[in-house]
Amino acid sequence: MGMFDGIAGFGVTFSTMFRKVVTEDYPRVKKVTAPRYHGRHQLNRHPDGLEKCVGCELCAWACPADAIYVEGGDNTDEERYSPGERYGSIYQINYLRCIGCGLCIEACPTRSLTMTNEYELADDDRQDLIYDKDRLLAPLLPGMEQPPHPMRLGENEQDYYVQGPEMARRPDVQDAVREEIQMTPEASR
Repeated sequence: MGMFDGIAGFGVTFSTMFRKVVTEDYPRVKKVTAPRYHGRHQLNRHPDGLEKCVGCELCAWACPADAIYVEGGDNTDEERYSPGERYGSIYQINYLRCIGCGLCIEACPTRSLTMTNEYELADDDRQDLIYDKDRLLAPLLPGMEQPPHPMRLGENEQDYYVQGPEMARRPDVQDAVREEIQMTPEASR
């Protein structure tokens, strides 16, 4: 050990001491994330407002942290939440356990579950970090109707998954769905 070894240890400290300080104004100015950033989960909807989730529970099986709980329910003609036979009646993601790996996204056969760019998931109450279906569902866009309601984009499940995206882009179908929504008694509520 030489005489200057103790001073050499402060080399990094002295070299950074006179650099300009970078201050981030985080709470007021949010950082822009990469387009494919894996943040908070979102349950997506079909163009008419029906949920894409069919309650198959594959996302829960794929989750290595056991952070997802799904309980499927059966659709009826009177109460239809998704185009299939079933829908996710209870859907919860525990963000205290979630590791953000994205395996649940890969397991979803209907592309119902995706991850958004939202990264502010901190909270001081543990119970608030268990997101239920109401907080995970994508918001209703103009032209969508709050489920339960009958299928508007076709007669069966195949119409939604095979022709649904094409049909939703056609102006005549958009106008027909909009008119049908306005004529139903549920829309007036």
